Amino acid sequence: MLKKMEIKDFDQVYTLMEESFPKDEYRNYQKQKELFQNPEYQILIEKDPELREIKAFLVAWEFETFIYVEHFAVNPVLRNGGVGSRMLKALTEDAEKMIILEVEPPTEEMAVRRVRFYERNGFFFNDYPYIQPSMGEGRKEIPLFLMSTERKIDEEEYRMIRNTLYTKVYGKKDVLERERFIDMC
Repeated sequence: MLKKMEIKDFDQVYTLMEESFPKDEYRNYQKQKELFQNPEYQILIEKDPELREIKAFLVAWEFETFIYVEHFAVNPVLRNGGVGSRMLKALTEDAEKMIILEVEPPTEEMAVRRVRFYERNGFFFNDYPYIQPSMGEGRKEIPLFLMSTERKIDEEEYRMIRNTLYTKVYGKKDVLERERFIDMC
């Protein structure tokens, strides 16, 4: 069901990414495509074999102690049909590590529904405020929270995960330094 995306499918995935996320939540086309040079990065897809269309995708970064799902989207015409839950189930069954993903603060209806969806699929909401660094020029930082499989993470794990994401995914040592300063206050 989940298979590693081939580069020939990148344009279709990127179009779905643009349709599914606000501009601040993904990189520009070239920067996103360049990530394929990083061995920790991959895109997993579910594809309709007959129509050759991407049903859904998830962007995963695999690190030593956890897997980070950066983006996860289902084709809008297939939402609420179980595709997303099947993909998460396949990912969690194959993973031998904790899985981490980001969610918006559950203050609006769609954000609450998204958190509940992930909870139904075995994720735990972690109450540590988290800032997603800017994804590029002209893109804003975003206040989010982390969710995890297996269990809630403790503060030490949160800091390790945050530090890994800031340095390896976002390349933001300056943001990490600012966060350390805030933590000390």
